[in-house]
Amino acid sequence: MRASVITDRVRLRCKKRYLWLGAASLTREILVLSMKMRGIGLLMIAVFTALPVLATAQTMVDAKESAGTIATTSPAHVDVTYTRPTQKTRLRNYVFDAFGPYPLVAAAAAAGIGQAYNSPPEWRQGAAGYGQRIGSAFGIAAVSTTTLYGLADAFKEDTLYYRCECRGLGPRLGHAVISTLTARRGEDGHRIFSFPALIAPYAGTFTAVYAWYPGRYNGKDALRMGNYTMLGYLGESIAMEFLYRGPNSLLRRMHLNNGREAPSSGSNR
Repeated sequence: MRASVITDRVRLRCKKRYLWLGAASLTREILVLSMKMRGIGLLMIAVFTALPVLATAQTMVDAKESAGTIATTSPAHVDVTYTRPTQKTRLRNYVFDAFGPYPLVAAAAAAGIGQAYNSPPEWRQGAAGYGQRIGSAFGIAAVSTTTLYGLADAFKEDTLYYRCECRGLGPRLGHAVISTLTARRGEDGHRIFSFPALIAPYAGTFTAVYAWYPGRYNGKDALRMGNYTMLGYLGESIAMEFLYRGPNSLLRRMHLNNGREAPSSGSNR
């Protein structure tokens, strides 16, 4: 009798536990369902709220596209003062810039500096050493200039220097610095970043290091020497910006105008 009573109590507790678990499960499902319904409701509210905004945005986009279509139908602004140099002009500039008096003078000056510092020491001093140094400097300049003009022709870039139409030391100096690594492209002469201008100074020094420099020189020396060449290009740009080369200048009378400088009548800076 006592055992049956205990068994009934256990069954009753189990039933209560099952009922509690069932109620908890049902409650959880109801909560999940209500959350889902709430989320759907919020989503619907958000959608209906966003519809006017989206419609307004679409209207604005359509208006912008229409304006852009109207704008593109009008003739584009073309720089009428820019005249792209001909192939004959580029060839003449290349010959002057690579083998003219300026690279010879620059090579002689660089050889003098190398002679003073006895660099490279393997070439020693005296006339023979100076001859090696001036030949090396001239060869570096020739390779760099050939790389500049060759790559610029492949990329359809104009390598001429166009002086700034601005006034003041700061703007003109900034223009000279920017022009060292930029070029012109297209019929309108828009300015772009020039990879040939970036590569050319290092093409000459790498060629020198691995072609005729002493064997102890490596790529680091070529990079260092290329940096000096780049500084030389920068100095050349500054000189072309600030030195007067008008029709009555001494350089024009002596036919020593820099081949990379564009005529002032066709410039757009």
